Amino acid sequence: MEKEIWKPGNMLYPLPAVMVSAADKKGNANIITVAWTGTVCTNPAMLYISVRPERHSYSMIRQTGEFAVNLTTQRLAYAADWCGVRSGRDADKWKAMHLTPEKAKELTYAPLIKESPVNIECRVTEVKELGSHHMFLAKVLAVHADRRYIGKNGRLELDGAGLLTYSHGVYQSLGKKIGTFGYSVRKQKEKKGKKR
Repeated sequence: MEKEIWKPGNMLYPLPAVMVSAADKKGNANIITVAWTGTVCTNPAMLYISVRPERHSYSMIRQTGEFAVNLTTQRLAYAADWCGVRSGRDADKWKAMHLTPEKAKELTYAPLIKESPVNIECRVTEVKELGSHHMFLAKVLAVHADRRYIGKNGRLELDGAGLLTYSHGVYQSLGKKIGTFGYSVRKQKEKKGKKR
């Protein structure tokens, strides 16, 4: 396989396309779409988002030290894109996209997006000013999961939710399941009646 060498760039794809909700201390709430996000730590549960300082939500997050990550689905794709290209300085994204703010359990200011299948309440622990984007490292305070996606065993099963990803300028939904964690090392069960 022949490969070209490119200059350094962000080529780690696909990424989750999430809507981040935030508010200032006066209660003015906004939504920003973020693809620069991911898991940082399991224990304590932590994640990060990276945001340009000129974005409207940046000052809200900086002021209150909190935000909510709201997972997106195919059904929310239009709203996710719109909230990513429009500024909250110019439009009420909640009204324009018919999204419902919902009270968080642990956060004081930032609302959740009711239409999202999973909402993750986050409190900022550190801000890393890295260049074009500042990274908000945050501790997860609570997770809200739509009961429709909780299986009989109590596990979250989002396969049928149509979760949205972002890959090099394109939104996509997750594809077919290939395996589960650890499937490459699990022993195959012997078929009944198999001769040795």
